[in-house]
Amino acid sequence: MSSLRTAFAGSPEFAKTILSGLVDSDFPPVLVMTQPDKPKGRGRKLQPNPVKAEAERCNIPLIQPASLRDAETHTLLRRLELDVLVVAAYGLILPEALLSIPTYGCLNVHASLLPRWRGAAPIERAIMAGDSETGVAIMQMEKGLDTGPVFVQKAVPITEESTAGRLQQALAQLGTQLLVDVLNALPTTPTPQPADGVCYAAKLTAEDRPINWGRPAREIAQKIRALTERMPATCRSDTLEMQVLSGCALKGPASGPPGTVAGRDKRSIRINSGEGQLAITRLRLNRGKGLPMNAPAAVNGFGELFALGQSFADAGR
Repeated sequence: MSSLRTAFAGSPEFAKTILSGLVDSDFPPVLVMTQPDKPKGRGRKLQPNPVKAEAERCNIPLIQPASLRDAETHTLLRRLELDVLVVAAYGLILPEALLSIPTYGCLNVHASLLPRWRGAAPIERAIMAGDSETGVAIMQMEKGLDTGPVFVQKAVPITEESTAGRLQQALAQLGTQLLVDVLNALPTTPTPQPADGVCYAAKLTAEDRPINWGRPAREIAQKIRALTERMPATCRSDTLEMQVLSGCALKGPASGPPGTVAGRDKRSIRINSGEGQLAITRLRLNRGKGLPMNAPAAVNGFGELFALGQSFADAGR
């Protein structure tokens, strides 16, 4: 249906990709909604999010309400006579009164295979859980958190090289394609989600970052891949704090207590875990300029901090 009037609501990079695709489709939005600017960086200056920057680049009218419960926003949306409001990683809850304003309601582009991983951090939680696949779903929004019926969803594999950032890019591109297909097919009836298999992707917090070296190396590697772009996994010894940016689980048993340095070579620093060893290949230290570096550079510059038997176990949770 090429005559649909759409608006778009989203905030981060994932949403920006979908907005760009919508602009280039037969359904360019007449309005974009995104979260208010937030302070970032050392100066804590207000910075636009990726969706705002894209809307301004495309000269699309933009609003940034702090809440969606105010009458002014609802009145504006009614005046636009929308057919569909497309939502992707917006970050604000849409009240029930707003969901019913567009003719065909609100469609959400959600980065998981529903009903698995409803909630705020579906990509990261899927990697951390060791899922073999994830995907993207186009869902009719309703009052519950990601509980609405699904128009279409498609899977993508999660490999041992998948990070949250790489998956996010792939899922956003796939989601754009599926969204346009659904918009072209409207009106159509979505399918209710199954009652079984529901789980929630809780918002990431600082509590997710510390590495528990008592866990298997495979699980630790999953945590590292899930968090590396946004809030890297951390560990510390008595004298050192380290962000682990990349690493992989090695075959074979551990050679010492969990969290202790098992060895160093030209590619990695090996640390014992509760099951096997983790090879750290890229990291950031609270030393020097605090820049990302590969493991050999860390050993060359701060070798005494990675002596055999050195323990990082106290940071585990």
